[in-house]
Amino acid sequence: MIVLQGFPPNRATTNPYLIMLAESLRALPQVEVLNFTWKTAFTGKFDVYHTHWPENLGTGSNKIKSVARQLLTLAFLLRLRITRVPIVRTVHNLERPTGLSWTQRRLLDLIDAQTSVRVRLNAHTPIPPHAAVQLIPHGHYIQWFSKYSLPETIPGRLAFAGLVRRYKGIETLLSAFVDLADSQLTLSISGRPTSRDLEEEIRYAAGRDARVRLFLEFQSEEDFARRIAESELVILPYHLMHNSGGTFAALSLNRPVLIPDNQINRELSEEVGLGWIHLFQGELTDTHISTALSAIRNNPPASPPDLSARSWDAAGERHQTAYLHGLGNKSKRARKTSA
Repeated sequence: MIVLQGFPPNRATTNPYLIMLAESLRALPQVEVLNFTWKTAFTGKFDVYHTHWPENLGTGSNKIKSVARQLLTLAFLLRLRITRVPIVRTVHNLERPTGLSWTQRRLLDLIDAQTSVRVRLNAHTPIPPHAAVQLIPHGHYIQWFSKYSLPETIPGRLAFAGLVRRYKGIETLLSAFVDLADSQLTLSISGRPTSRDLEEEIRYAAGRDARVRLFLEFQSEEDFARRIAESELVILPYHLMHNSGGTFAALSLNRPVLIPDNQINRELSEEVGLGWIHLFQGELTDTHISTALSAIRNNPPASPPDLSARSWDAAGERHQTAYLHGLGNKSKRARKTSA
């Protein structure tokens, strides 16, 4: 079985989740993995196409390139339909990105219509009625980070690390931190902002407090791991959290996290064990931070977080099952057509 993954060959900026997924699949004796290029999409031989963020297909660096990619995407979808190659899609987010054009939205409608199997990372991701679905929990990063020599924890260090997007609530984190009176606390914010306006807002808010340290540029994987490892508490103050690789990165590095209170995170807290996940309701405040810090210091976790249910060996096998399901659905559609 040959699977075309919807992401290009590895780059410095490639999400480790994607790299580990491809590695777990290549470890299986009956699966071959191809990385996405437009040449492979039109001339390569493959049995299944697996997409993660399908909106990327029709998005270029400028308007002309976007239009070109949208035409290519339409032709690619036509090829998949004619050759009856099933689409398997991992549903990472609850909603489509904002700011998509009419054409981009219609292309996503076509992709949705052609999708044979949807993979969800948690049981609470909504799926269209009667759609085929495979639950494959987000894998951990333990082996991924094991190659780095990491620093000791710095007492009082709080940290956010990851791509800085508006919905992740960095401004709220800064506001809450400034209200903390403890002069021994420091806050590290690491990651590249997605817009100049957001970066300027963060720099302005951080300028109110000398305890804040900003690293607003792309972080190598080693730098990312170091920022997390040296922190006493990782804070992810998202306005909306559904699937969070940052949470699993922190847990994989044995660092406790403060994250929004929702059903998904409550279940994750039960899964990994006491003391690792601290929850806040509503908008993050200084009280939420101080309460989580007190809990960590007074009742530190007795053992590492339990991430045994999130091995990449199991994830690879479950993805293989999803692909086989997609191929089975293709066969059913072919029989109906011939009938």
